[in-house]
Amino acid sequence: MAGFPFDSLNPGHSPVNALALARAAALAYSDKEAIEKTIRDAWGFSGFLSLDDPGTDTQAFLAVNDDMVLISFRGTQATHVKDLATNVHIKLVSGPAGKVHEGFLGALGAVWDDLIKFIRNERGSRALWVTGHSLGAALATLAVARLRLESVELNGLYTFGSPRVGDEDFTRAFDADIKDQTFRYVNNNDVVPRVPPRLSKYDHVGTIKYFDTDGDLHGELPWLEKLKDRLEGRWEDFLKPGTDGIKDHDMKNYITNLEKAKAASA
Repeated sequence: MAGFPFDSLNPGHSPVNALALARAAALAYSDKEAIEKTIRDAWGFSGFLSLDDPGTDTQAFLAVNDDMVLISFRGTQATHVKDLATNVHIKLVSGPAGKVHEGFLGALGAVWDDLIKFIRNERGSRALWVTGHSLGAALATLAVARLRLESVELNGLYTFGSPRVGDEDFTRAFDADIKDQTFRYVNNNDVVPRVPPRLSKYDHVGTIKYFDTDGDLHGELPWLEKLKDRLEGRWEDFLKPGTDGIKDHDMKNYITNLEKAKAASA
């Protein structure tokens, strides 16, 4: 559709789908009224549900059109990104298919009943797509893992600036099931994908898509090449206002790079 160009039946990587889902992840930061107006009036979706749990500050929206159900989880507010990167609680507890981050699991649980009820009532034969940025990316990942344990078919997951979510057992089980339909975007020196640390037994899931310091898109880079690129990114940012790792986490920068990737693929 014109307002939300998307190939709902393409399980492989798609720059068009990536950009659309990035915009959905960005939209999740808006208030309920603005989200619904965009979803219905600009993007042409007919069904809509807003999820909001004040106790955990978990927010997400679900939208339905003729072809798909879209789930987008809100991430960490920009003013709190540093807190997520430096003060994240890292306790691992039993979760779907392995041990996962206790706080992320609790946040998802707070909205789970309403989420799964909406999917079961509204999905029918529609495709199901999930997205999120930052904390929202972590919740999107856990939601996919839990949906798969409940035998819900997924078409794809795209995340942006995601922290690590679970341990190696969780990653192995997740990737064995849906790695080829999971695309995890990381922008150069974005600090959030580096937490919680690997030393705390956390690991990443999915197929990485990496933006270098010039905003060019790559798959997994060799360790030394990635280190060089990150150092170049820090050098280019030297003496500029703000922190490079926080600025690279900004969803606006992901969208700018995705627009470039889409144009290059056309």
